Amino acid sequence: MADSEMQALIKRINELAKKAKEEGLSELELIERKDLRQKYLKKFRESFKSQVEMIQVFDKAGKEVTPEKVKKLQRDKGLRDD
Repeated sequence: MADSEMQALIKRINELAKKAKEEGLSELELIERKDLRQKYLKKFRESFKSQVEMIQVFDKAGKEVTPEKVKKLQRDKGLRDD
């Protein structure tokens, strides 16, 4: 999901949250809010997972200490040569 799409999703979620506090939501709006929240969480998790898959961790001495689980994921995706 493009950044602008994510921003639009957040904007609508916030609009519904404000309306829920002020006057309540209709059944359709409750369904829409639930759907939007699920879409947001799915995209957030995908983005976070992608960031973790790209990470490399180094100690103070400059030695790579990336967890083996992450290294394996990176190898499986062709992101590592070692």
